[in-house]
Amino acid sequence: MTAGGMLVIVACVVQDHSISYTLGAMAIDAAKVELKTVQDASGLEELIRAGRMKADEVVAVIGKTEGNGGVNDFTRILADQAFRRALQQHGTRSAEQIAQIPMVWSGGCDGVITPHATVFARNARTGPADRARLTIGTALSVELLPEDIGRPAMVEKVAEGVKRAMRDAGIDNPRDVHYVQTKTPLLTIESVRDAESRGKHVACEVHESMGVSNGTTALGIGVALGEIAMPRAEQICRDLDLYSSVASCSSGVELTQAQIVILGNRPGAGGRYRIGHSVMKDALDIDGIYDAIRDAGLELPPRARADDLKGRVVNCFLKCEADRRGTLRGRRQIMLDDSDVHHHRHSKAAVGAVAATALGDPAVFVSVDAMHQGPHGGGPVVAIVDVGE
Repeated sequence: MTAGGMLVIVACVVQDHSISYTLGAMAIDAAKVELKTVQDASGLEELIRAGRMKADEVVAVIGKTEGNGGVNDFTRILADQAFRRALQQHGTRSAEQIAQIPMVWSGGCDGVITPHATVFARNARTGPADRARLTIGTALSVELLPEDIGRPAMVEKVAEGVKRAMRDAGIDNPRDVHYVQTKTPLLTIESVRDAESRGKHVACEVHESMGVSNGTTALGIGVALGEIAMPRAEQICRDLDLYSSVASCSSGVELTQAQIVILGNRPGAGGRYRIGHSVMKDALDIDGIYDAIRDAGLELPPRARADDLKGRVVNCFLKCEADRRGTLRGRRQIMLDDSDVHHHRHSKAAVGAVAATALGDPAVFVSVDAMHQGPHGGGPVVAIVDVGE
């Protein structure tokens, strides 16, 4: 989580709310599907039955579920199980192989946000290979122990996983990485007891561990990409001047490793799509979203609107947080003082509305707990656009 920071990722396409691009000789297809219930994978199954993608081609899923977004949000687990079950029923991969597929689920659809998932798949299609185009890489870190969360050990393990995801994407230059989406474990009473049974102690309380896990992961991403030096233990989740400009970190009880999905540009990748990023200055900075789209190669008028996107947006992913200074554009904010509604829900609903307005679509990915992800009061903005042949 950041101090009011956010991460925005926008995926654009010509039609059918999907994208296709190549990774070497393998193209990547991505499609957004709506979740009709907390255990609904029918959208994924429809893609498979229609021949849009094969179950065995799916390499990653990033989605929003409708739970409370907290430590005990089990809608993430239900959605995860439903999608993995569908892949096993319709494909030939073993349960063990399917378990290795990164699935990043963010809970909480406050305000106008629609539950949905973006499915990424590799297929045999190819495209032009003489230009830098969008590519994807995935990896799982080594096991993250309860006592690692909030400490240098987690930073180092995540950094190693990010580097492996870069290799999977065929990216050599860290500057070609524009978006790193992760899911990492958080603490539970059981995991705390496990650590204590081994003579270890944890760095924070259970209900603080979501933000701490996110923040420590973001530092690992920053270290791997050369954005920051390896932080000292006392800087983790304290020195908020340290941050990654491309990190979007989420956490939950459903895993014990860091699930890592990298998006970037690779020379010779082929395809029609490029990724770029900008910085969102604060929670109201709708221009930051459009600036990211421009940076990726799509021309827009100075005062852009959703209609100017011409139906090319597939999805928008954001990180957000109430600004810890308690202000927004010089005005006092009360999110951090509200004892009835947690500030995460305030900020998620507000930023979700800004993103939905920018894109003309309420099925947007908005996640809170953005520590070390972007600067104070703002955050990274990443866009994927169709740049044509």
